[in-house]
Amino acid sequence: MIKVWSANASSDLPGELERRCLNWLTPEEVERAERFRVLTARNQHVVGRGMARKLLTQAAAGNRVGDAAGAGEAPIRERFDPSEIVFSFTQFGKPFVIAPQPLVRPFNVAHTDGMVLFADCPSGSVGVDVERISRRTDVALAERYFAKPEVEYVMDHFDADMKLRAFLRVWTLKESFIKAIGTGLSMPLADFAFEDIDDQRPTVKMLNPSLEDGRQWQFITFSPRDGYIAAVAIGDSDDQAPPEMDLKRFESLLSNIEG
Repeated sequence: MIKVWSANASSDLPGELERRCLNWLTPEEVERAERFRVLTARNQHVVGRGMARKLLTQAAAGNRVGDAAGAGEAPIRERFDPSEIVFSFTQFGKPFVIAPQPLVRPFNVAHTDGMVLFADCPSGSVGVDVERISRRTDVALAERYFAKPEVEYVMDHFDADMKLRAFLRVWTLKESFIKAIGTGLSMPLADFAFEDIDDQRPTVKMLNPSLEDGRQWQFITFSPRDGYIAAVAIGDSDDQAPPEMDLKRFESLLSNIEG
């Protein structure tokens, strides 16, 4: 099961969601948030990091249900404060949990104007991306960055709006993959190509043999809300059945969360 949570971050002045998320940040993260000059970017940072901290602690609490410490072992701790989480980052900026140990699990965060997504899974690798369909984008970038079959897919749409949607569909898929493997845009986007792009579960073809590392990749495209398009990538070394995705609204938790 891949769990994805969405939140409607404010595009203007911070609201209740931003206030609650700010309470879960470390002093260093709060200081960084204050350095953002653009409100929507600040809100995305606060909500993204706050969501990650709160949802990672909730996932750990859920995993502890029914567990018991063995003889001579310290009791298993069930609850953690979100501010206890210690993040580190790959050389390309992907965050991961290094402590406390019970909270270590694959996760990823994506954001765009008005929307933040958090995705996590029990094992393997996960990446998620989201874009606002109304964003200003030059679809000609496809010819510069995409693989040839993907360029043809985008350019075969003659209506301008449909062409933009096609571009963003490919873009979110590509972003979800490079975020899952942790390379960011340092990897040439033409080294891999998506097939069956209009399907809810497209497949990927590795055009660069070095990308074949034994992991099995699954992709899901979805819309977290009207006006947005998103994609999630899940990679695992086990040959597994297609995972189910559970999409929830983070705001639905606020009434049950203190702080």
